[in-house]
Amino acid sequence: MTPLAAYLLLFVAVGIGFIFVHLMAGKIIRPNKPDPAKRTIYECGEPTIGSSWIQFDLRFYVVALLFVIFDVEVAFFFPWAVVFGKANSLAAVSEPKSVGDYKETAELAWDLMPESSRSTYSDKHNELIGTKPETVDRLKELKEKQRTAGNNLAQGERTDLANLELNENLLVQSRQQAHSLAWLALGEIAVFFGVLLVGFAYLWHRGDLAWVRSLAAERSTGEALPSSRAPAPIPK
Repeated sequence: MTPLAAYLLLFVAVGIGFIFVHLMAGKIIRPNKPDPAKRTIYECGEPTIGSSWIQFDLRFYVVALLFVIFDVEVAFFFPWAVVFGKANSLAAVSEPKSVGDYKETAELAWDLMPESSRSTYSDKHNELIGTKPETVDRLKELKEKQRTAGNNLAQGERTDLANLELNENLLVQSRQQAHSLAWLALGEIAVFFGVLLVGFAYLWHRGDLAWVRSLAAERSTGEALPSSRAPAPIPK
């Protein structure tokens, strides 16, 4: 038996035992005093009116659809929150000045990169992850020398400086792109949430969320209840 199958069987056994123990404990401990009121049939807390052999109120299905629209849609916030959080983390990284900064920025950029593009940048990612302290020190040395001596650098030093700055500029560009991605994600979720709010306000204005709207209106006006809601005759 594989470890995964053993874990699954253990999970199922613990789940069944947990439910069985609690059900049996409740059956033994809780009081059992049934009365006519407790045996009364009800639906969603509403007392039954009339016969059950009628067409259900359309509001049952309306409420179910509202649940799907406004509650299940919240699941779409989770992937957005992951991308938004990673983009903010990458955008908040300071300018790389040490080996740790190079590795942190490269890892955060790698997490945001789509799977289809990772094969193209895998070599560059491994190069940034493997940045050594002497490489960072060499870049600082060449930058300082360029600042003091201007462009009076040897050809080899210019080549080294260009190659080292290429990696640094790539990390800076990743931070800038992450900043733009964070704002784009914020705008997208604002539009998505705004559409939900507009739909919710529309349904609220129509009165679809008022569960007892029609029955309360009939009682306030003194009109007779429809035959489907009239109390059923008591059998002799």
